[in-house]
Amino acid sequence: MDEDISIINSNNRNEKIKNFFIRNKKYLIGILLSIIIVVFAYFAYGEMQDRKIQNLSEKYNNIVINFDNLDKKNLKKELTEIIKEKNSTYSPLALYFIIDNEIQSSNEEINKFFDIIINETDLNEEIKNLIIYKKGLFNSEFETENSLIKILNPVINSNSVWKSHALYLIAEYFFHKNQKQKAKEFYIQILNNKKSNENIIKETQKRLNSDFSE
Repeated sequence: MDEDISIINSNNRNEKIKNFFIRNKKYLIGILLSIIIVVFAYFAYGEMQDRKIQNLSEKYNNIVINFDNLDKKNLKKELTEIIKEKNSTYSPLALYFIIDNEIQSSNEEINKFFDIIINETDLNEEIKNLIIYKKGLFNSEFETENSLIKILNPVINSNSVWKSHALYLIAEYFFHKNQKQKAKEFYIQILNNKKSNENIIKETQKRLNSDFSE
């Protein structure tokens, strides 16, 4: 008797499952198709991104290898295009190439390129801090003290490994403008920072011993 009831219950359960699939056939097929489309799109997007990075790599390497033979106007255009791709590797490299090779650009243009990379590119935090420091280094030749400090503030107010570099840059900026008291304040901050770079500490101590000893 119990066996018969068990068989009936099993048959009823199978019938219910069968009816569920029949009633919801379109809905279930739709879900399955959606999953297939999402998986396909994921892999297609990954492949597209890989191809895009490969193209950027080839474009950048071609510029580096054939630099002397390329038309300088077209060269700047291509490097600008690489920067605007907002790639974490090749966009900064393209900007450094423009600066290092003195490819004709205004200071305003260079700063706009820096801002694209700093504010719009997906970067590791320390890489971002390094690029902010490099922006400060670039601007230290012509910017006012307030503008320079504003540029470097995100690094100065962090625990970044580049903090001591930023402090040293500002200290040297003030030192060479003969504002020694302001310079000394930043040198002291370097010595008080436990994460300061060893070489920066040595240079700071040298500066304090030779130019601030009483």
